[in-house]
Amino acid sequence: MQAAAGPLGWLEASSLGVTMRGSLWMYPIVEIFHIVGFAILVGSVIMFDLRVLGLSKEVPVTAMGRHLLRWSLLSLLLIIPAGVMMFSAHPNDFISNKIFLLKLTLIVCAGVNALSFHAGVYRGVVGWNTGVSAPAAAKCHAGLSLVLWIAIISCGRLLAYT
Repeated sequence: MQAAAGPLGWLEASSLGVTMRGSLWMYPIVEIFHIVGFAILVGSVIMFDLRVLGLSKEVPVTAMGRHLLRWSLLSLLLIIPAGVMMFSAHPNDFISNKIFLLKLTLIVCAGVNALSFHAGVYRGVVGWNTGVSAPAAAKCHAGLSLVLWIAIISCGRLLAYT
């Protein structure tokens, strides 16, 4: 076997990388777990964002947040290991792919937006928990979140064609 080159050649040459490339079914199965995890995560985020934007005002924001946060965190158990496994198959290709780097950047931006929301406007959620509109700042976070996650999904799909 020829040694893999590039800064991440060690990962490409690892047994995980070799297995991910060499097995007919491994990569597609792992990709399915990654996509299912993303569907759960993004579905949860979108449901929460739509609630903050004003849909289903009879559902308390806090109750919906607690419920969906659990699913979001559980989805990471699928997304992260599957993403690492897929990355190990062609790490040098991924790390030099601008779409992949954009996807990672957008994920960081979505995380910062969520942290900013929870550290800021969400602290006053008692005043807009049920029956009233969320403040403009909360709606801005929710709208930005929707845009970011749609862009992240788009980047994920574009990776297959770049």
